[in-house]
Amino acid sequence: MSRGASELARRLAREAEAVCRHYLSNGRRQGRYWLVGDARNTPGRSMFVRLKESPKGPAGKWTDAATGEHGDLLDVIQKSCGLLDFHDVANEARRFLNLPRSDSEPSPKLAHTRAPISSPEAARRLFAISQPVAGTLAEVYLRNRGILASRDDSALRFYPRCYYRRDEDAPTEIWPALIARVTDLDGRVTGVHRTWLDPDGFDIVRLGKAPIDTPRRAMGDLLGNAVRFGTADDVLVAGEGIETMLSLRCAVPTLPMAAALSANHLAALLPPLQLRRLYVARDLDAAGNFAVAALTKRTLDAGIEAIPLTPRLGDFNEDLLAFGLDELREALRVQLAPQDVMRFMSPAAAETS
Repeated sequence: MSRGASELARRLAREAEAVCRHYLSNGRRQGRYWLVGDARNTPGRSMFVRLKESPKGPAGKWTDAATGEHGDLLDVIQKSCGLLDFHDVANEARRFLNLPRSDSEPSPKLAHTRAPISSPEAARRLFAISQPVAGTLAEVYLRNRGILASRDDSALRFYPRCYYRRDEDAPTEIWPALIARVTDLDGRVTGVHRTWLDPDGFDIVRLGKAPIDTPRRAMGDLLGNAVRFGTADDVLVAGEGIETMLSLRCAVPTLPMAAALSANHLAALLPPLQLRRLYVARDLDAAGNFAVAALTKRTLDAGIEAIPLTPRLGDFNEDLLAFGLDELREALRVQLAPQDVMRFMSPAAAETS
């Protein structure tokens, strides 16, 4: 560890309990230790942080009994905030300690973890340090959208302290976020999509999104790729938004789906090689109409059957909220090919969902 990093770690150790209360807020003090689930601030008791120096070791050191991981309070800041290089870790530590920011201070300890902002590698690391959706604010957000988490939620995660900047000159803000994994046709993670959430709850306009100008942003390589729910074989449903596709998945849980994240990216989506029929979930606006037309033409040119799915309102999540799951399911039943109704909507298919 460099001299600057060592000094920051020592200063943080002097304020160990305050650091834990701020960055590990889901834990609690017990005697000389702070107990929490892990360094990413997951609720639990498997990780313990030493709050005072003792014969067993210095203050600020921690060990996760479940994984064997260990480190100091700089590591806590890095993991709990989802930071990807030491420059940002050091500046966050200085902010907490009210010290001047450093323009550049690489560390041998974390220099190898540098990843360009918005790169696929940065996206992979953000997804890796996020936690499952169950029991988090992300699950509440999805429920507010009429969506119940399914057993197949591996594409979705939650991160409680996700960085957000309104523009390049604005200060960094921290909001909880729903994190969605973007993958290519081989299953490689190429990006993530972030939906920043309001920790204070639900309102009828934002339905739980954070009160910021752009509560949705993607990072990484998106072109041709998608957030995927289920494994596509010969049939796939593709659309724009994550909530749109999750709404359809609530109605037909065994039918594989892909969210391309925007109209332009939907138009450029790469279909799996084995695909024989593609349903295109339409958003009822000009951009959505363009995306459906462009993707349908490309799909037909490749010898794949293309069938549009049309909502009654602006998109299928609006339909789910307005009309309920049973009506959405019946609306889809008359739009799917008869063989897919039997395959994906029969009682036998429902039993396996």
